Amino acid sequence: MIMDSPVKIAFFKIKMQIIRPHPSISDYVSNIVVLEEGDLKSSIVIPLIARGYPCIAFQTTGSSCIDGKNNVADSLVLYGQNVKPFQFHASDHITIIAYFLYPHILKTFFGFGATEVTELCIDLSQSKPARKINLLQQLTDEPLLSRRLLLLNRYVLKLSELIRTDVDNSILFATKEIQKRNGLVSLRNLENELHITERTFQRLFKLNVGVSPKVFSRIFQFQSAFQQLNSGRNFKLSDIAYENGFADQSHLNRTFKEFTGCSPGDYLKFSAEF
Repeated sequence: MIMDSPVKIAFFKIKMQIIRPHPSISDYVSNIVVLEEGDLKSSIVIPLIARGYPCIAFQTTGSSCIDGKNNVADSLVLYGQNVKPFQFHASDHITIIAYFLYPHILKTFFGFGATEVTELCIDLSQSKPARKINLLQQLTDEPLLSRRLLLLNRYVLKLSELIRTDVDNSILFATKEIQKRNGLVSLRNLENELHITERTFQRLFKLNVGVSPKVFSRIFQFQSAFQQLNSGRNFKLSDIAYENGFADQSHLNRTFKEFTGCSPGDYLKFSAEF
């Protein structure tokens, strides 16, 4: 993250909505996040940080790129699991509609191993289910959010009708346990409960989720601390570190920088500007 750049870095203070998915897709979609701003006063960079969930996103802006490459204006994309933040550069206006999929669903929906899209953003507009309903063009032409959501719901349902492989119930159980406990779970105990070896657990987890169980757990531990920092309450960083299982504040600072590209202090400074 370039701290001395004239391009502003926005973390979350663009107009944002969090939408509960329709019951028809709630088995596949955890939640929907919408970022919208019709008049950006200057070019901005939005860090898309690790959440532990892959996502299908429709995103439109003026001139745009991700990490200095890949024009993504008016595009329909799939973000795989990521540890390092993607930097989404936007100007003039921005809309991002992100459908966060449950972590175990990538291989089931798309048929390829989840590691194939880890740390990647790939174009979905030319995939058969999207082309069949001319999804990208319909989303681009439709100005109303409510109708765009209906179009994306329809796309998710199309994917669910074309499920390539059964859900791995052991990985479904493991991801839920890790999420429920904010990453503070014994992986050895999970392996014992599932009656599988460490090697098998690692292989199945990476195949279905895209990262190792340890990295996945660290993402949710970080996210728990990140949400606490964002709560607006006057928490001490040392307290946040302790409550979320970090060894000390320095450990929290290193982890925070790994996932966001900046320290908690710099994050609070930059986010306050928005």
